[in-house]
Amino acid sequence: MSLPTRDEAYSLLCEWVQSESLRKHMLAVEAALRAYARYYEADEALWGITGLLHDLDYERFADMDDVVNGHPRTELRLFRELGYPDDLIHAVEAHATFLGVPRVTRLDKALLACDEVTGLILATAYVRPDRNLRNVEVKSVKKKWKDKAFTAAIDRQENMEFIEELGVPFDEHLERVLVAMQGIAEELGVAGDGTPA
Repeated sequence: MSLPTRDEAYSLLCEWVQSESLRKHMLAVEAALRAYARYYEADEALWGITGLLHDLDYERFADMDDVVNGHPRTELRLFRELGYPDDLIHAVEAHATFLGVPRVTRLDKALLACDEVTGLILATAYVRPDRNLRNVEVKSVKKKWKDKAFTAAIDRQENMEFIEELGVPFDEHLERVLVAMQGIAEELGVAGDGTPA
């Protein structure tokens, strides 16, 4: 089982995903998982590429009720055909909670804990007048978290369970993910006017 290089993984993402917003989401999750890999002294390449590719088939096969091809079933078959590592495959499979695959490793748990939180953080930057993620603070993200009407599709209770399962305090988790995303603000399209924060 071999891990693709970052360039190979990104080429695959570009081949499969045309949506800019979905690409940005996958880049954000990659950055968050790389930060967690450093925190846990884990394999940063494995964790990052898992985050980068976790939603690879979502644009093409968004119908999760399709038990043959629905997300993430198509990408899981592809990853197995390509000989990707079992840890990557299991984490992607476990992040689709409806499949009932238990989350066993820290990577499994970190992927779910970071997945939707990255969307909340991006949305927090989008509504700022300067659209600059580097000027977003944890307290701003927490305020948006408490506002159930803001990014209403994010199930706060379920996501809090994922964060608790990872075993990291909520504020610390938000800060780690936010800082990781601030590091790629330009790629995410939320660097404001380009002047340093």
